[in-house]
Amino acid sequence: MRWRSKIFFSGPLFLAILCVTACREKKVDFSTQVKPILNKHCISCHGGVKRNANFSLLFRSEALDTAESGKTPIIPGHPEQSEFVRRITSNDPEVRMPYKEHPLSKEDIETLRQWIKEGAEWGDHWAYIAPKATEVPNLKEAQSGFSVDVGTWAKNEVDHFVLDKLEKEKLSPSPEADKATLIRRVYLDLIGLPPTPEQASRFIKDPSPKAYETVVDELLASPQFGEKWASWWLDMARYSDTKGYERDVGRTIWRYRDWVINAFNKDMPFDQFTVEQLAGDLLPHPTDDQLIATAFHRNTMNNDEGGTEDEEFRVAALIDRVSTTWQVWQSTTMACVQCHTHPYDPFLHDEYYKSMAFFNNSRDEDTEGEHPNLRTYTPEDQQKLETIRTWVKSHAGAEKETEITRFLKTLEPKYHPHDFDQFIDGELIDTKWLGIRPGGSARLKQIPMDGKKNLIFNYWADAEGGSFAIHQDKLDGPVIASYTLKKTASGVRQAVVLPLHAAPGKHDLYFVFHNPKIKPMQSVCAIEWFAFRDELPGSSAEMQNTFMHLLNAPVENTPIMIENNAEQHRQTRVFERGNWLVKGKEVKPDVPTALNPFPKDQPYNRLGFAHWLLDKQNPLTARTMVNRFWEQIFGAGIVETLEDFGTQSAAPTHQELLDWMALRFMNEDQWSMKKLIKTMVMSATYRQDSRLTPELLEKDPGNRWLARGPRVRLSSEQVRDQALFAGGMLSKKMFGKSVMPYQPDGIWSSVWSGEYWKESEGEDQYRRSVYTYIKRTSPYPSMMMFDGSSREVCVIRRIRTNTPLQALVTLNDSSYVVAARGLALRMMKDRTDPKDQIKAGYSMILVKDMPVQKLTVMNRLYDEALKEYLKNKDAARKLAATANDSPQLAAMTVVANAMLNLDEVLTKE
Repeated sequence: MRWRSKIFFSGPLFLAILCVTACREKKVDFSTQVKPILNKHCISCHGGVKRNANFSLLFRSEALDTAESGKTPIIPGHPEQSEFVRRITSNDPEVRMPYKEHPLSKEDIETLRQWIKEGAEWGDHWAYIAPKATEVPNLKEAQSGFSVDVGTWAKNEVDHFVLDKLEKEKLSPSPEADKATLIRRVYLDLIGLPPTPEQASRFIKDPSPKAYETVVDELLASPQFGEKWASWWLDMARYSDTKGYERDVGRTIWRYRDWVINAFNKDMPFDQFTVEQLAGDLLPHPTDDQLIATAFHRNTMNNDEGGTEDEEFRVAALIDRVSTTWQVWQSTTMACVQCHTHPYDPFLHDEYYKSMAFFNNSRDEDTEGEHPNLRTYTPEDQQKLETIRTWVKSHAGAEKETEITRFLKTLEPKYHPHDFDQFIDGELIDTKWLGIRPGGSARLKQIPMDGKKNLIFNYWADAEGGSFAIHQDKLDGPVIASYTLKKTASGVRQAVVLPLHAAPGKHDLYFVFHNPKIKPMQSVCAIEWFAFRDELPGSSAEMQNTFMHLLNAPVENTPIMIENNAEQHRQTRVFERGNWLVKGKEVKPDVPTALNPFPKDQPYNRLGFAHWLLDKQNPLTARTMVNRFWEQIFGAGIVETLEDFGTQSAAPTHQELLDWMALRFMNEDQWSMKKLIKTMVMSATYRQDSRLTPELLEKDPGNRWLARGPRVRLSSEQVRDQALFAGGMLSKKMFGKSVMPYQPDGIWSSVWSGEYWKESEGEDQYRRSVYTYIKRTSPYPSMMMFDGSSREVCVIRRIRTNTPLQALVTLNDSSYVVAARGLALRMMKDRTDPKDQIKAGYSMILVKDMPVQKLTVMNRLYDEALKEYLKNKDAARKLAATANDSPQLAAMTVVANAMLNLDEVLTKE
């Protein structure tokens, strides 16, 4: 007889049992549940930096290995046998982990125990898995009672993802902002300037459903678009007009800034934008623009101070390039790996140096002349260069023409004085230039001489009677060249050529100097560089003279990247504990094993590395850039930590949206930055009203779920540019050398050089802030007050602040006072009633009507100021400072200055 029993459960009990069963069936997730516990409590002692007891939790293979005690810390499937579990649950303070810290919570212990029971599997962090196709959420399936009609509210796919998240957070989106607010917002975001009242009025009155998109397209096509977005990129490129360090002398690199502006305006695809900056010199037949693009990595600092070691600061620049590249394109804190394996992320110590090997063979060597440079000739000399090119091509072919053109444009390859050794009665003058006394010598070691018929060297000499001879292999070896030096004009360096008669193969070359006419302690000459060359084809004295003329012609130099040739190739070795003086094993260029493999069809150099970054299987590049653009538009990234996507980063608020946009950016948009931006600003999410309701203040004060529009402080550049724009003074002039607008006296203190801030004249005084001269040790003060960057290192994210110093700048800095005076003149033009003037000024800035309360306050300010200036006409004349020096203008200038300081003026909302 079969017995059947029936068990009945009450509703709540049944649900509880189902919940417990479901929770048990769902495996513990390593990335979201286990890794945070390990990072917080364990990795500091058992990871990349420290491996106490020879136990590391960074990689699974290490965690399952035998520890120093001989015990196995983690035995998958058997938490009861695992020393790891015994230690975190022990009551003995000398045994329990974490040692001398608070014990883990019961919840954390249970999570770790269950994880080991399930096999102790390591999971991949979301950011290290290539984005996969993501289904756009279906709005028809929305269950919540949104306060708006989601069917008509959503404008594109971005809104579907946002609404899906808002539903889960039990929030409703905000309605669209009024037209005046919206047009000012999109103007500031796309071109960095507000609209004119006429531009705003045209949009506000246009009833067409395409009116907003028309404005967006116009702004994306505006030349001012590139100026706005270049400021953002130049922070990451650490662009500056000076070299940095103690001397911090000027650097001519503004052509790179102009290249960035043009790249944004032309909507250069981001993959091309990347390749040209990281490896433009390695492209077939690179153009001048592609060479200038490589100045991205010549923005590193250069130390000209006497007594410094060139190699030390070459390495410092090299380290900066590695860390910057990983931060800019991969949102990865690779700088941690210089000294040890990453404490939180799967990057090994030697993988840092494998990355370094991609960059280690560039020709720059921390020289005073910032070699290599792209030499920009005058139009007349450029024509002479074309003559040389035509001659060489006709006599020796295209390959030789390319090689000689490269030398005339870059002076590469060449040798610098720091390559000498075995000095006798000589030294490097100021650790920069070769200076040997009469009878002294120095050696250039193991130079390949095959095919080298000439030596070109650049020198200057203060006295007649000097000469030098080059001996092969030893000091008294055969003389292969000699030269009589001529006195050069003060401050003039001269390149000359002398024939060589060296045997083939590699040889030590001993340079021996003489001059009986100078004092024994005086240098015969100073030499800046040497280049071993073969003869110019065609045996033409005229062409040879033209060639030498071009070498000595006045040019404008732009520091660029050029790769070493085979003769000058460097080995890359691991720095033990990050110390460049302690070299470990040699490594070859390669990428971390935790990420996508290196493309099989690419060379192992900077060009191949750039293509690896852009491979569609790279999990980080597209996500990184989408996140950066998103932060610029919405005020915060989908991943708030723009600089770090690692396991210690902030969790993405909308990961599916991030992946969807990353794939679209690469595939449908073909890396178009303008298309990506348009997708964002066309969304209903972007167009929302930015007002903060009590509900949103309670549930989402930081607007992480995007239930309202963005509202953030303007950047330092925008604050200044907007003020000048409102004053009718902003210059439309684009490109060229950096300018020096007003700056208080005494800010620069360059005692040794006598350099000073020389204010620009005319419209250059009022150019956009992207063109302002940046000195690293003394950056432009008013922009620093608004969180600008000194550009000494790569800045991924400016942290916004709100301090009294900012108000002191905008209320007192002459640039803002002059802008306020310009605005006051515009307000008073064709208007007699002060109230009408004030209302007009508000409309000029914010393109909407002034609230009555503000009008009352501003009118009272005007009356009080006018009363003071009527009493003190000298003060009025000083402030007005125009032919119209009336007290009325002075008083209205005070009002205009106050308006430029209103919160809504300094904020994008």
